[in-house]
Amino acid sequence: MDKPKHHIFVCASFRAQGAPQGMCHKKESLNLIPYLESELADRGMSDVAVSATACLNLCEKGPVLVVYPENFWYGEIDSEEKVDEILDALEEGEACEDHIIN
Repeated sequence: MDKPKHHIFVCASFRAQGAPQGMCHKKESLNLIPYLESELADRGMSDVAVSATACLNLCEKGPVLVVYPENFWYGEIDSEEKVDEILDALEEGEACEDHIIN
């Protein structure tokens, strides 16, 4: 695989002890990963990687997604519709202002 143009990180709430804690895991953030991968494939966005990550320490905003290299942080991403809005904006080279964490 070539180096991805974008990388989407999905908070999995894992802490140093290895156990999931916090809001993202409890709100089933990991269920977003298969949808993200499927939607990216459907859109032909093969230059975007998706990974689960350890706790991003924004539990009150969970589930949290981060898009790099743009450094867009998104909070309360708890539905496929919100993921679609983020991917729509990413395709346009923009941030999805409705879900950005300031």
